[in-house]
Amino acid sequence: MSELAERGARRLEWARDHMPVLAAVRGELRRSKAINGLRIGMALHTEAKTGVLALTLREAGADVRLASCNPLSTDDSVVAALKEVHGLDVHAKKWQTTEEYYESLHKVLDLKPDLVIDDGADLIFLLHTKRRELLDRVRGGNEETTTGVIRLRSMEKDGELRFPVIDVNDAKMKHLFDNRYGTGQSTFDGIMNATNLLIAGKAFVVAGYGWCGRGIAMRAKGMGARVIVTEIDPVRAIEASMDGYEVLPMAQAAKVADFIVSATGDKDVVTAKHFAALKDGVVLANAGHFNNEISLKDLQGAAKGKRRVREFVDEYTLAGGKRVYLLAEGRLVNLAAGQGHPVEIMDMSFAIQAVSAAHLAKHARELEPRVYAVPEALDDRVAQLKLKSLGIHIDSLSAAQKKYLESWHEGT
Repeated sequence: MSELAERGARRLEWARDHMPVLAAVRGELRRSKAINGLRIGMALHTEAKTGVLALTLREAGADVRLASCNPLSTDDSVVAALKEVHGLDVHAKKWQTTEEYYESLHKVLDLKPDLVIDDGADLIFLLHTKRRELLDRVRGGNEETTTGVIRLRSMEKDGELRFPVIDVNDAKMKHLFDNRYGTGQSTFDGIMNATNLLIAGKAFVVAGYGWCGRGIAMRAKGMGARVIVTEIDPVRAIEASMDGYEVLPMAQAAKVADFIVSATGDKDVVTAKHFAALKDGVVLANAGHFNNEISLKDLQGAAKGKRRVREFVDEYTLAGGKRVYLLAEGRLVNLAAGQGHPVEIMDMSFAIQAVSAAHLAKHARELEPRVYAVPEALDDRVAQLKLKSLGIHIDSLSAAQKKYLESWHEGT
């Protein structure tokens, strides 16, 4: 075993030891044989927690092939361990070019999968464009993140989606924990690792107040930052205000920002008009998804020079000598410069992925080519397993309480 693989094996072991919910699901899948003999193509951030999911599916009898869903998020030590120690078919490496990235996705699709598990919908997009010959074989897919779900709902609206997809992102046991607590913590893991700068006392701008933005704002506030939220949704803007944050348009927030972190899932959140207003030394980072939330085209067009000053920090010099620091080339800072979400968070998210894959294996032929919510029973099952792992016990409704909730006769 190479030294790299040995390091990755230890990371896989650590993650597996801290993922009790997925362990319970693993046992259920083995007993039920729900995915036994199926081919599963995966495009997820290829690091230790994902490795545990891939091995779980294989141990349940599936033939698994894995690539990353992001050119910068791969942990090469984990890839080495998955290949050398576990013999898993993995096509990923850190710092991929765009061409290498899509080549890896094509290699996953060469498996001719029955099910696909995606993050950002690039794999599903390829199936519907350049690999349409495989569509008839695919029973269905899972989508992990908000950005991918948005793309898939657009495909469904346009009548282009050709198989059912489960929206894992909006499961309660995913977005209430992964998006909020996972993104909140891991974003700062990435920022601190990349910059080693102080957060306390800084003007910290969070673009977007969805569940990811809430988590980031909450952690920034806890670290002593002056938190400013930008939004386009009036309801979320009011929520941010009542949660104690300053709410401003980006054009105003950019003037005072020491840090700007985008978590919207949309493009062009920070553009040329904002770069002109930035202070010297501002740090820009993306915690949404694709590397277009901060407009790289505009930043490169405005820059008089560029140099790499730290492993994950590029310094852009603008007119007048003003310096702007972009983290992780504008890609996901928590995965490119950090270790991704905490293990216990991904234990829940990946348990949802696994039970959803089993559900599709059984029911996909009955479903129309649409985006579906995770069945409530599966969501609740994962919640019960998590409570058990924590040693937490809760109450249940009595027969009289159930009857009361189902009746319209009782009143004041």
